[in-house]
Amino acid sequence: MKKGLLNFLALALTIALILITYQSCLLIPESDIHAPVIIKLSGWGASPSEQALLKQVLQDFEETHPQIKIKYELISTQYMDVIKTRLIGEAAPDVFYLDAFEAPFLMSKNVLEPLETYITPEFDLTDFEDKLLDAFKYQDKIYGLPKDYSTLALFYNQKSFATAGLESSPTTWDELLAYSKQLTIDINQDQRTDQYGFGVLPNLARQAYKIKAFGGQLVDQQGYATFATEASLQGLQLVVDQYRQDRSSAQPSDVGTNSGSEMFGQGKVAMVIEGNWAIPYLSTTFPKLEFSTSEVPSINNQPGTMVFTAAYVMNKQAQHKAEAWELISYLTGKEGMQKWTSTGFALPTRKSVAATLGYNQDPLRAAFVAGIAYATPWQAGEHLPTIMSSFDNQFVSAILGDQSLEQAMVRAQESANQQIKANE
Repeated sequence: MKKGLLNFLALALTIALILITYQSCLLIPESDIHAPVIIKLSGWGASPSEQALLKQVLQDFEETHPQIKIKYELISTQYMDVIKTRLIGEAAPDVFYLDAFEAPFLMSKNVLEPLETYITPEFDLTDFEDKLLDAFKYQDKIYGLPKDYSTLALFYNQKSFATAGLESSPTTWDELLAYSKQLTIDINQDQRTDQYGFGVLPNLARQAYKIKAFGGQLVDQQGYATFATEASLQGLQLVVDQYRQDRSSAQPSDVGTNSGSEMFGQGKVAMVIEGNWAIPYLSTTFPKLEFSTSEVPSINNQPGTMVFTAAYVMNKQAQHKAEAWELISYLTGKEGMQKWTSTGFALPTRKSVAATLGYNQDPLRAAFVAGIAYATPWQAGEHLPTIMSSFDNQFVSAILGDQSLEQAMVRAQESANQQIKANE
């Protein structure tokens, strides 16, 4: 009798639990039961038009992937500082932009998810430009897929060229120097230069290919700065001499502007070396400006330019890695990349997409596409931020004549290497 009562009570308790569970389920909205996975994506600031384009591409992704929602965050200032802080605090986004310039440091810190296990043959990894993909490889692993890129090219003012009787763009640096003298003018004869021939940006990101032109190197095999050699100085001396002796070049600050694109657009300089990003800026901000582009003039018979790229990477602590990969594979896949680069804000890193969009035949973008074959990637190991800071500070002083180029570069190299050793 007692055993039967116990069995009855156990059965009653089981039924009660089933009823409670059933009623709880009725209280949960169906939308919550099937709620999509939220993937957090972070990137840096860009023009309003570019942000609108990214928003559209993300909406297209969500339409074809209803089980995933993207929460995009724009980090407008101190981007890498914010990302590094959040990685330390395990609060970083699932997917985020990573510049090739900063990639070696993060790839070496075991905070990024290797992507090999996610990549299938159908993704067609061989379609990427090797030089761009290699920027996100570390110890035989792939940590990022390049989303777009830009090289540098020469922009020149068509009206200024016509006025000076110049029929074509310079193809060598000697020609560029000669053209710059012809294009530097004082319209009102008041000892004030109204137009300089060339606009110069003295930062290392624009000078590294000049260091290589005569056989110099930015860093050695151990990652220490080594740009103060005689070979490196030859390329940099061209910049100093043009500014100080020829007086045919100007920095943005000399003419009251903030960038190379702005001083070119305002007609303060007739030529400037800029990235692909300058095309939409100039077309929008200075719609009446007539300009053309050509490949960067060769130095010492060596073709040279820089290439800048960024990748989508996955946080190693991401909670939904399969869904994070779905986003990365879409944005860097053929369909997503074509949508992203179709307006010309950026150039596609996939060769098939570039061929489809025909940028190698575009009058303004063909020079940028051609440059990828011989460009110097803006990447040089974990310590490049330190090296860049030391270089930029001292190179400007050499241009202004506060010290000789050799003295400035020796100081910059020693300062950089001291900081690198102190942080090891």
